[in-house]
Parts: sequence; structure tokens; C-alpha cells
Amino acid sequence: GSHELRSDEGFVLEVVRQNGLALGDANEEVRACRNVVLAAVRHNGYALKHATAELRADKDIVLEAVKQCGLALKHASDDLRNDTAVVLEAVRKH
Repeated sequence: GSHELRSDEGFVLEVVRQNGLALGDANEEVRACRNVVLAAVRHNGYALKHATAELRADKDIVLEAVKQCGLALKHASDDLRNDTAVVLEAVRKH
């Protein structure tokens, strides 16, 4: 039932476009899918907290997240939390 849906990339992609935080309900494999995470953070930047560590270190994804919600910065990797462009974007959207 729902377990298969949580692991279906296409299904999760549709869901996170409506509700970014639903990314937290997806399985690890789907939370590692760049396009799914990108769609989630565009809807709700705070969804970044559900992304894998690798994607929380992806500058494009983190920039999209902080553009949507400056507070998402705290879920970015250490390097990106200290990245000038990322921090400036986060401050603009705080």
C-alpha cells in the first residue's frame, strides 16, 4: 500500500509539488532524488531538512530552498551555511 507509494519517485514528485514537507514521508531512496528534492524545496524551503546529506550540500538545491524560506539555511551543509551567496539569499528571504 502506502510503502510502495512512498518509494515511487513519480508519485512523490507530484505530492511534494503540492506540499514540500511531504518529502519527510518519502523513503531514503526518494529523498536522495535531486529532482524530487528540488521540487519539494521550491514549494517549501524547509523541506530541505528531509533531504539526504549529499543534497543538503548541493548549492543549487540549497539556494532554491533559501529563496523560498530563509530559515532553511540551518539545514544546509556546513560549507553552504558559510557560503556568501547562500547566506545573502537567505537573509533576503528571512
